[in-house]
Amino acid sequence: MRAKVETVPVDGLTVRLRTLAPAGRLHDALVPTVVLVHGIGMSHRSFARAQAVLARTHRTVAVDLPGFGGLPAAGRRLDPAELADVVVRAVRSRGAGELVVVGQSMGTQVAVEAALRHPDAVSSVVLVGPVVDDRRRTLFHQAVDLGRDCLVETPRMNAVVLTDYFRSVRQYVRELRPMLRHPLLDRVAALDVPVLVVRGDRDPIARRDWAARVAARARRGAIVELPGAHHVQEHRPVAFADLVAEFRRVDALERLVAPEDHR
Repeated sequence: MRAKVETVPVDGLTVRLRTLAPAGRLHDALVPTVVLVHGIGMSHRSFARAQAVLARTHRTVAVDLPGFGGLPAAGRRLDPAELADVVVRAVRSRGAGELVVVGQSMGTQVAVEAALRHPDAVSSVVLVGPVVDDRRRTLFHQAVDLGRDCLVETPRMNAVVLTDYFRSVRQYVRELRPMLRHPLLDRVAALDVPVLVVRGDRDPIARRDWAARVAARARRGAIVELPGAHHVQEHRPVAFADLVAEFRRVDALERLVAPEDHR
């Protein structure tokens, strides 16, 4: 498999798309397209291992949000709803139809907003290490939890975090307030699409009780724990890809059995 990397302008903002699909099918209209959205300060590299596995059977698009992954800073705050619009428009401009949006950390907020704002495009969402815990909604709590996470991440993942943060510090600072204020529980409760919450069993940021509450708020929600820390999709890429594929199969079967209950 060979990745296609391109930058896409959307309303004056720059998005980078890294598309990876089964060999020889990079431009096919595979359904659905799995869209991977990174967390604050990060880039598509946080999904690199998981994307490689998912792309064996799905067309996948890993996104670099404006101001991250070495892209030009947006020069202003971008709330999760605006980021969701940018992601969906960028991906669909390249021929994607139905989307499964997988978000990690702050990317979970973008994934939820994408499903709410674009119900014609997004058929389900996967929330990996969702944030922000409404009982720990302060910069102090987030800094402490991030420090704890660094102690249980792999050296490779810590290196990715450090270098990605260094490249995105200007936009990182701007996105802190919108991320902390986003009412994820209320927004998940408004979703009509299936929601899969995934967390690492050693994740100090998306703790077990918080992740369980997120899943419970969804009309059709489930939660799965895998061995690992906050970037569990990198710790267990094969198990994670299998989860996403099974989640899609179950949803497709439900829609066949009871189509009147689904979009």
